[in-house]
Amino acid sequence: MSVLETWGWDDRWSVAFEMAEAAGLVPARVVAQHRGRWLLAAESGEFPGLVTGKFRHEAATGDLPAVGDWVGCIPLPVRAGTAAEAAQDRSAGRGDVSFAGDAAQIDVVLPRRTSLTRRAAGSRVTLQVVAANVDTLFVATSLNGDLNARRLERYVAMGRESGAEPVVLLTKSDLRDDADAVVSDLAAELRVSVVALSGRTGSGLEGVENWLAPGRTVALVGSSGVGKSTLLNRLAGEELMATTDIRENDARGRHTTTHRELFLLPGGALLLDTPGMRELGMWDADEGIDETFADLIELANRCRFADCSHRLEPGCAIQAEVKSGRLDDARVRSYRRLSHEVAEQPATVAAKREKDRRFGKAVRNAASESIARKAFKDGNY
Repeated sequence: MSVLETWGWDDRWSVAFEMAEAAGLVPARVVAQHRGRWLLAAESGEFPGLVTGKFRHEAATGDLPAVGDWVGCIPLPVRAGTAAEAAQDRSAGRGDVSFAGDAAQIDVVLPRRTSLTRRAAGSRVTLQVVAANVDTLFVATSLNGDLNARRLERYVAMGRESGAEPVVLLTKSDLRDDADAVVSDLAAELRVSVVALSGRTGSGLEGVENWLAPGRTVALVGSSGVGKSTLLNRLAGEELMATTDIRENDARGRHTTTHRELFLLPGGALLLDTPGMRELGMWDADEGIDETFADLIELANRCRFADCSHRLEPGCAIQAEVKSGRLDDARVRSYRRLSHEVAEQPATVAAKREKDRRFGKAVRNAASESIARKAFKDGNY
């Protein structure tokens, strides 16, 4: 297996890179990002990267490289030992990003298969790409006092919108005697796989093995203090990230992870660790929200009025379920809140997203046709 293949390279990426290769670029994957610079993994090793001036000038919001992206780089002369030094420094730093040696120039980002996005923190309506080309999204939350089903709905909707498969991990299962009951309730409500585990003791880790296949990329998200770094260290078999205890007064955590980074696990899977998110604003996630609240969408179709607001109108199927006790009103309020956030975004955002979806579909179709032609030519059909 080549170095690129260990980082997730496959025939589809090879096809997508054909034009960049013809232009003399070399492929690399973004494995870390820190303060406007990127750490890249290529066939020749790991080295720092900077975007070209033309790229930065023409880039729209969200177009700059994100961790998990595959990029095309202008090959630069690299002094002897640079790649090895960068890898050694990174390992010694236990998660700190190393930018030793010469920097490659990033000239293109390949179209993303999946894109995990959120509204950037602050008052401006701005897109932030959290991770790219993720196959599975591990949403970690602790089974202590910080467990919040409404927050999980946000993460699950974000994951579904990205194109990745969301999986909820209930960490610190050693703190609860009713972990199995919580797993059952959340799985039924969110309609996703839910696994209870303990990074400290290792119990329940076998429940995530199905998603940790070689070459597969898994992103780990969640609030600070839920045990993401502890879980990463347990899966990696070594301490890659520092850990701290949660605050005793409110069971909330302190930030330990300060940047996004992609790690290669012993079994060949790729785990993308992210800093804790205190603020998770939705970004053009209407489809992800509708899928997460599919039960409410189905109920809404039974309402007497097509434009029912599900508050005071007669014949409202949703309110009827709430009054009967079969539906939690907090879930209904959560759906309204998330839908309102998305509706407030500028129309240009939705228009650009639709354009990107059409482009992505065209790229996937072209890639499939190219792979089929190559297989026919080689006799592998």
